[in-house]
Amino acid sequence: MTERPPSSEAVTPTDTLLDDKTPRLAVRALILSEERLLLVNAWPGAQSDLWCAPGGGVQPGQSLPDNLCREVMEETGLRIAVGLPCLVNEFHAPAASFHQVEIFFRCTLESGTLSSTWRDPEGIVSNRIWASRADMEQLRFKPDGLPEAAWGDGIHYDPLELLIK
Repeated sequence: MTERPPSSEAVTPTDTLLDDKTPRLAVRALILSEERLLLVNAWPGAQSDLWCAPGGGVQPGQSLPDNLCREVMEETGLRIAVGLPCLVNEFHAPAASFHQVEIFFRCTLESGTLSSTWRDPEGIVSNRIWASRADMEQLRFKPDGLPEAAWGDGIHYDPLELLIK
């Protein structure tokens, strides 16, 4: 953290810059279509068979919904409308001093269809699927509370857990 100015001076947002140990903030979209949840591969290439909801890191100066619309478009080619938050999840990799807090939003599909030719500009997401609640029983996914949040009501919290592949 940067040092704060003496109390006689005004404090501005840049006076409290975050250091590299600050948790990373991310947003994720829970998109249901015909009772199926949109999932994307969580790791690039064939590193893992783990699935997650589309989304990603928040860029400063953009609202959470704007960040989420951008991330979903990049990863899937789909346009969404962002609804209310429904899940807060956090995970970490202590050895790497990495901690991420994710806010999941209920979203609706506005336009687009999944295409095998769509390319994520960051090269992370290469697989996208629509999974039913029954399909979820056969998949590895994170966070654990994903189905309850997607098909349930209210706001959920998935406690801090270790990052997995």
